[in-house]
Amino acid sequence: MLMAFGSIIAGLVLLVWSADKFVEGAAATAKHLGMPTLLIGMVIIGFGTSAPELAVSAMAAADGNPGLALGNGYGSNITNIALIVGLTAVIAPIAVHSQVIRKELPLLVILTLIAGSQLIDGDLTRLDGAILLLVFAGVMGWSIFQGIRGKDDPLGGETDAEIIAHPMPLKSAIIWLVIGLVLLVVSSRMLVWGAVTIAQSLGVSDLVIGLTIVAIGTSLPELASALASVKKNEHDLILGNILGSGIFNTLAVVGLAATIEPLQVDPEVLYRDWTLMLALTVGLLIMGFGLTGWRKRISRFDGGALLLVYVAYTGYLLTTVVTAGTVAT
Repeated sequence: MLMAFGSIIAGLVLLVWSADKFVEGAAATAKHLGMPTLLIGMVIIGFGTSAPELAVSAMAAADGNPGLALGNGYGSNITNIALIVGLTAVIAPIAVHSQVIRKELPLLVILTLIAGSQLIDGDLTRLDGAILLLVFAGVMGWSIFQGIRGKDDPLGGETDAEIIAHPMPLKSAIIWLVIGLVLLVVSSRMLVWGAVTIAQSLGVSDLVIGLTIVAIGTSLPELASALASVKKNEHDLILGNILGSGIFNTLAVVGLAATIEPLQVDPEVLYRDWTLMLALTVGLLIMGFGLTGWRKRISRFDGGALLLVYVAYTGYLLTTVVTAGTVAT
């Protein structure tokens, strides 16, 4: 137990430092390659910060723990929107101004509906997983194509000014990007291992572990990157990161897990967890653009509402754990 606590603390310290270096390397690389910041956020940061979810769900499926695999994928999406976007917006309202984001948010809603349709029969087969992975490959190809077409979008913000005033050579930018990515994955895995070890010693179910502790642990890279991006005024990186991770979790994380081992889906995953994930995604779309299309930011009030939803949801899950424990005794 003591080693698990030490792993959590060491992982958190390493995570904060590596996230800042990762964002700097990503922005500098984008500047040198003439790529839009959003493309870096969706592809590089989205892939990099979602790597822990992919690893955990793949291992959970291989070990015969479908609750952990699904809870990790869907719980991470809930955490990303409700906790990370909520907290970030409370600190500083998030501007929504990229044309690509205007396309990605509705796309994530559609992909969430596709994922939900596969849960209705209570099973995720290998065919279901293969379909999710194929859709993921198509979406990523489309996103890269759209990002390259919009490569004249400026980086903007403080990061752009920093790169101009203190240019980072491309070689150094790539080195820091890789180092930051590796350390993000390593540190998040340290956090997850420590948290899961402690949770399992308390007799918590795999599904709840995936939805809470593992989801939070594997989403810490997104949180650290979002907070670092707020400091640099890189709003496209914040939303690009969250949207990229959302697409990655919905399609690749769950798809790979189902491909490795068919998953049995508990009914509450559909009517509770997936439903909330869909509601939060639609809510984010409304917050960003408004029902009439004139709003172009996620306000502090919006962020507070998202945080309240997350607290209520997590509180409900913890209540079910306590109730189950009381019944068992």
